[in-house]
Amino acid sequence: MASISLKKISKAWGPVVGVDAIDLEIRDKEFMVFLGPSGCGKTTTMRMIAGLEDPTGGEILIDGEKVNDVDARDRDVAMVFQSYALYPNMTIYENIRFPLRMRGVPKDKQDQMVREAANIVELGDYLDRKPRALSGGQRQRAALARAVVRHPRVFLMDEPLSNLDAKLRLTMRAQLKHIQRKLETTTIYVTHDQIEAMTLADRIAIMNKGKIQQLGTPDEVYNNPANVFVAGFIGSPPMNLIKGDLENGVFIGASTRVEGLGKGSRKGVILGVRPEDISVAEAGKGHINSKLYSLEPTGDQTLVSALAGEQMVVAKGSRSFRQDLDTPIGLGFDVPRCYLFDAASGNRI
Repeated sequence: MASISLKKISKAWGPVVGVDAIDLEIRDKEFMVFLGPSGCGKTTTMRMIAGLEDPTGGEILIDGEKVNDVDARDRDVAMVFQSYALYPNMTIYENIRFPLRMRGVPKDKQDQMVREAANIVELGDYLDRKPRALSGGQRQRAALARAVVRHPRVFLMDEPLSNLDAKLRLTMRAQLKHIQRKLETTTIYVTHDQIEAMTLADRIAIMNKGKIQQLGTPDEVYNNPANVFVAGFIGSPPMNLIKGDLENGVFIGASTRVEGLGKGSRKGVILGVRPEDISVAEAGKGHINSKLYSLEPTGDQTLVSALAGEQMVVAKGSRSFRQDLDTPIGLGFDVPRCYLFDAASGNRI
């Protein structure tokens, strides 16, 4: 097991900055998720921890030892990739055993270690098969077993579930979390899927443009977003963000008026409110009064959308709610659950 410290870690290619002076402490046995859009620096950061990329600045420490100049093979970390990267000519048994052979583990121990790793990921009955005979989920579990078998200090996982279908991702998320808790191995997980981040992480580092925008538990980043980027990235559907002004504690925007937001006045603010904190109101009596733009029944609820100027606002209505498109509708906010952001900086007010 291991703790990891990143101290002003940076990566640049000439004038292009991929990771910009990140400071981060990852605790022993923690499941840390790097979350962000493509190009935000999350995979580059993980590859620097693995030793596959050399930082252009800063220090990486594993258990207090600086590893900037330590080869990847000597850092005792195991990686699981988006592609399964299994050897097609080898059985699952041989694929799992391969890292033990490379590390010179005594042969009399290899069989026991392979079978233990296979049983952890529930592949004990498939060891004699080739990868092509397994489903996508089974192949990903085989790749995970190949990482588990080494008992590394750190697991590094780069979007390992993105090639799986939605139902299988749900199952694999539960298995991954269970395995990590069982093994108590420090884990860094890279994803652009905020559902994966919220369900798996002990803490989430939300990244954008090479910087960490916010670090916290899933509850913290969801309930207390630090800025507009975090507010709009976390949540499904994401937080509604409406532009306007604050006048004596009253937010005024296109088709929108919300009272009870304090006593101040401020030009150029953004009101944030999550879909579950909006209810369908009688037309003309909501905080937004507009026309129904779209209706999306999902079975357990109905997503109700209306326009506030050019901004689409989405509410989570009851599963039985139905109304004709382009007819008047009101949307009422849970005012204590509204957020205000500065439009210029994007930071929470």
